[in-house]
Amino acid sequence: MARRYDPERRRRIIEAAIRVVGRNGIAGLSHRSVAAEADVPLGSTTYHFKTLDELLVAALRQTNEGFAKAVASHGGLEDPRTDLATELAGLLGEWLAGERTGVELYLAALRRPALRPVAAEWCEDVAELLSHRTDPVTARALVALMDGICLQALLTGTPYDEEYAREMLGRILPGN
Repeated sequence: MARRYDPERRRRIIEAAIRVVGRNGIAGLSHRSVAAEADVPLGSTTYHFKTLDELLVAALRQTNEGFAKAVASHGGLEDPRTDLATELAGLLGEWLAGERTGVELYLAALRRPALRPVAAEWCEDVAELLSHRTDPVTARALVALMDGICLQALLTGTPYDEEYAREMLGRILPGN
């Protein structure tokens, strides 16, 4: 039987992994569950991703790219006439109101060392973007505060308070 050329298979497997994690959590992720979700043979998942950690790294990298696109679409983050704290608080609200699979993958880096470099890349990328509006040290502090605000909302189940986030982010920014 001839192999069918399928250049999108790897991408479909990653997207399926993201859906499986979104529905069942990290514990529900297996090569078998992803193969079923992607409608590909089990061997395809293990061909493209030898381990679940490799698959999780690819999934986290893809969700990071999605967040980067959301950040980039917020033109106010680069516009010096807008209030940066307000823009960031709004962005956090959008992120927390949407699909939280990326957050779960990001948090999985606490227990899965293979994910840590990708999580660190996310922090560095966001800090780099923010350093266009402020100095690099302040940008890193903003990223740390955003992480903390998100963690508190997720771990305690309390609703996201955009006004609180705006105020705290504003306290870190020079001139506020």
